[in-house]
Amino acid sequence: MVVAVLPALQVLGFFCVAPFFLFIPAIVFLAIINRSLGVRKAYVKLLVKIFEFGRKTIEAENKNGVTKEERAKAKTECNGTTVISREDLILAPDPDQNYIGNNNLEVPESEESKSGLPRRPSFETLKREFQLADCFDLVKAGVEAIIEDQVTSRFEAEELKSWNLLTRTNRQYEFISWQLSFMWVAGFFIRYSFLLPMRVLICFYGVLWLTLCTAIVGYLPNGRLKRWVNRKVSMMCFNVLSSALSAVITYHNPENRPKKGICVANHTSPIDVLVLMCDNTYSLIGQRHGGFLGVLQRALARASPHIWFERGEVKDRATVADRMKSHVEAPDNPPILIFPEGTCINNTSVMQFKKGSFETGSVIYPVAIKYDPKFGDAFWNSSKYSMMQYLYMMMTSWAIVCEVWYLPPMHQNEGETSIDFANRVKKVIAQQGGLVDLMWDGQLKRMRAKKEWKEKQQEEFSKRLKFE
Repeated sequence: MVVAVLPALQVLGFFCVAPFFLFIPAIVFLAIINRSLGVRKAYVKLLVKIFEFGRKTIEAENKNGVTKEERAKAKTECNGTTVISREDLILAPDPDQNYIGNNNLEVPESEESKSGLPRRPSFETLKREFQLADCFDLVKAGVEAIIEDQVTSRFEAEELKSWNLLTRTNRQYEFISWQLSFMWVAGFFIRYSFLLPMRVLICFYGVLWLTLCTAIVGYLPNGRLKRWVNRKVSMMCFNVLSSALSAVITYHNPENRPKKGICVANHTSPIDVLVLMCDNTYSLIGQRHGGFLGVLQRALARASPHIWFERGEVKDRATVADRMKSHVEAPDNPPILIFPEGTCINNTSVMQFKKGSFETGSVIYPVAIKYDPKFGDAFWNSSKYSMMQYLYMMMTSWAIVCEVWYLPPMHQNEGETSIDFANRVKKVIAQQGGLVDLMWDGQLKRMRAKKEWKEKQQEEFSKRLKFE
């Protein structure tokens, strides 16, 4: 009887495994001809309908079992309403003022001399008239910063307005009703039993295909033919890799697509490179890595010019600037792709741009990237997850859906400093992507505030006292 069952199991296994191996050649073929059957877009539209059904079910159950006060609190959290007003925050830098906060304080008319000049108290007068209430503004600002930290909150996963049937949430929505429970179990089975194995297989095949193709391109002599072949091969390979994440990418304003110079974009995840390389060819700049990233770096370096630095060279700004300038000055090199923030932000904000990318005098092509968190959280919290853990989370998500906006090229104005130029580009990217424009340095998640910043606040406080 066992002998009779074995052939049946072999046939069943063949029909289960065969679709995986037939699906990959179809993906490669579609990537070669740069076509799509629309399966991923239809899949995303189906997910939107399922999420909408789940949202209505949760709201209906909440109306029956949740108080009016709890619903109002949940609505406030979903709308992102904050309890802290930062309109008059004295610690928030204002580019239109010389000092931090509102230092243009008017002296009361009764305190002015008859000549109309404000009084200038001596040290003894200041010492005698100082009151504890003078520092309340600073105390208030410090408490507000603790309650609503604008920096630390940018390195945590973005809060969702509605549940997306994933388990990465603190609220157990799957136990609200039997319909949601069934949908959650079915989604869990689909993601881990079907999507995950297929995506791992596609990713493995895509990396091998990228390594093989770039090795072949590397043997071609430098010239127009090699650049043309590299462009086609690069976009083909990255489109194959995007299938491993079920990525649905929408590109806007293709007439502004970077052609040379420097391309700068906001940074959410390592897959930002994959998203942009599916539509164009770039030269990458960064630190040499080992492991999985190291394999990709060495493969890409065979076919096109990239700038990889050793750990010690990255801190040498002169070396980095010289290599960037020499790359940009070469007319045949592709544009350099740079993420000036230097770290990943959680898809809600844009933080301080480093000025090094804006000191070369080259044309800057801004690009705004915005992910839809309903289908999967693309943010990489590098202090919490390793690269392999992050890839596992991406491959067990529903999909990666994002929009990319190519913005008009920008040039540095006459008399404009590199810092002002960087802030102007950052503001344009934030406005287009619907992101919050913050001036804080993203490296604050890894280091303490500089001593100079603390001394600056002390200096500003003394100036406030002199004016008051």
